[in-house]
Amino acid sequence: MGQLLLQNSLQELLFCGKFNRPKVHNYRPCWFVDGCVQSMRSFTCRSLHYSIQGSWKLANHFEDPITHNNVFDCSEGESDTLPYVQTLRKFPKQELLRKAVLVRFDSTILLQEEADHIAQSPSNALLTIRYLLEAGAKVILVSDWSVRNNLKLFDSESIADILSSRLQYKVVPVRHISPVRLPEMESSERADIFLLDNLSEFKLEVANCPKFAEELSLGIDVFVNDSFSHSHKILASTVGVTRFCDVCVAGFQFEESLKQLRNVKGTKKREPYMAIIGGGNFLDKASALQFLASRCEALIFVGMMSIQIMHVLGLSVPLNLVEHGALKESLDVVQSAQSRNVQIVYPKDFLCKNVQLPNQLEIFPSHRVLDGWVPVDIGPVTLDEIKSLLTKCKKTMWIGPVKFHNSSCISGASKLAQILTQLSQNECDVTVVGNIACEALMKEPNPVSVCNMIYKASVVWEYLKGRKLPGVLALDRAYPFDTDWNSVYVDPSKPLVVDIGSGNGIFLLGMANQRKDLNFLGLEINEKLVRRCLDSIRRLPMKNGYFIATNATSTFRSIVSSYPGELFLVSVQCPNPDFNNPEHRWRMVQRSLVEAIVELLLPNGKVFLQSDIEAVSLRMKEEFLKYGKGRLVVHEGGNAITSEGWLKENPFGIRSDWERHVLDRGDPMYRLMLSKLTNAEM
Repeated sequence: MGQLLLQNSLQELLFCGKFNRPKVHNYRPCWFVDGCVQSMRSFTCRSLHYSIQGSWKLANHFEDPITHNNVFDCSEGESDTLPYVQTLRKFPKQELLRKAVLVRFDSTILLQEEADHIAQSPSNALLTIRYLLEAGAKVILVSDWSVRNNLKLFDSESIADILSSRLQYKVVPVRHISPVRLPEMESSERADIFLLDNLSEFKLEVANCPKFAEELSLGIDVFVNDSFSHSHKILASTVGVTRFCDVCVAGFQFEESLKQLRNVKGTKKREPYMAIIGGGNFLDKASALQFLASRCEALIFVGMMSIQIMHVLGLSVPLNLVEHGALKESLDVVQSAQSRNVQIVYPKDFLCKNVQLPNQLEIFPSHRVLDGWVPVDIGPVTLDEIKSLLTKCKKTMWIGPVKFHNSSCISGASKLAQILTQLSQNECDVTVVGNIACEALMKEPNPVSVCNMIYKASVVWEYLKGRKLPGVLALDRAYPFDTDWNSVYVDPSKPLVVDIGSGNGIFLLGMANQRKDLNFLGLEINEKLVRRCLDSIRRLPMKNGYFIATNATSTFRSIVSSYPGELFLVSVQCPNPDFNNPEHRWRMVQRSLVEAIVELLLPNGKVFLQSDIEAVSLRMKEEFLKYGKGRLVVHEGGNAITSEGWLKENPFGIRSDWERHVLDRGDPMYRLMLSKLTNAEM
């Protein structure tokens, strides 16, 4: 009886009574966003939400009705570009039994010569593999390695021997990259683990070729990314494969590195946080330095960028070492730091070498380097000043090498590592970033127990610039939500309407305003738009509407499956065409989303699809019918149909902002309604 009432209500919503006000499609909330562009942003831990009593507050993640059981804490801010990812630690271990698991491991950590002597990082990398084996999974490893970095890494056989020794399991190399061919080998040779071919030999890996990624994922049930150092790249083995694997999770090494990455950002609340900055290429890193200036009490420059800073401060430096194309950017960083009372520290002395006599070294004041001499390292006065400054801080990060030009001098790096090791033992939070810095730290006794290390500086620089990390975004799927629906809606037992990609919310808010007997949920990836929609709900006020900032493509099931009532209607309107390009990883309508919608939708429930681009609507229709597995049919419902089979009019009488814009310019919309068959009809 209850289901019959739902079906009748749905028919009324779609095709009968429509809405009380005939001009409701002109409805606009109190704000308007024109031509909004979706970003790949995900949650921050703060959001506005509405309580049952009708009060509004800015709540942290403990107060928000949506709690993330499997995510890292994050602070609010424009630079927080990390989504929430599913981790192997939280994935049900029993579901790994007899599953084929592809592990993308980091060769720079797992294969380094010092691996047997390093405690934290390699143990996490090894733990990922051992954990899978203990769970009864069939493990297939894949990575890239270069002979230039280690002459011992000659071929797959030598890599397999190294891994077998460190894992204490038999690793068998194979000369291809397709896991589906592994059963052929199992009959001839017993193996605990298979190692696929070196990805460095395949150009299609770097190109993120879909066909290559699909071949790499054939026969795979679970993908585990444990190669955090490649997070800033778009590779077939880290990004492309996630399109073809239903389960994609972060390994233990990846998870730990992600925690450390969040830690380097600091907080908006000023704390004794100092950044030690080495390396060069100021122009490329200017935006990251601007961000650090907003979070740190001091910026301590120790590498080539220190020359740039000294130059814009008016000090005498060798002009051939100045990055002349970055003068404006370096001046902006200095001015930004000074406006915030952030201390800028540069070397007071350099260890220099004679250009004509390279073996001749001498210490000069940093602003009085004689002609014919070039800096190769920082001097003792500089190191003493740094040591004195750091005693005052509770948190510090060292990123980038302490060297100039092609110098092989490591004295300054070694002494800086000693300072930081001692500092970390005095309850200072120390993070060291970059291969050279980490290597210097590794030579100190017990460094890993007291310091955080991230080997790939490029990942951190990209993160500090506020850019998205494709390797992390690729794992933004199916993390569990625990939603307090009683805080979201007055009556969470009402049927639910979900609008995927709700944008600026005009469609959903108009629907919610007219149908008080239904609850409405907008899933939108753009966090700023979600905040504005929540603000509109507060202003109306409205107690049957809510918005969540999320990538619905991957999180729809985990959000909607916990809703107490029935899933009544799902709409997908005008998705970005780039998201629907088969060659593009970020297409919105993917198999996992379609399957989740069809599974959760009540019988006779509806799916409304529309776009102003016919090819996009056609593709959405094909995907839903294909992956709906015979449970969805096109539903006309007595509405006028075009010769091509599209609905002539919007069946709801409420248009989204983009739909209104398209129709106003005289272009058509391509709409259709799908209906889920009842058990009797199938």
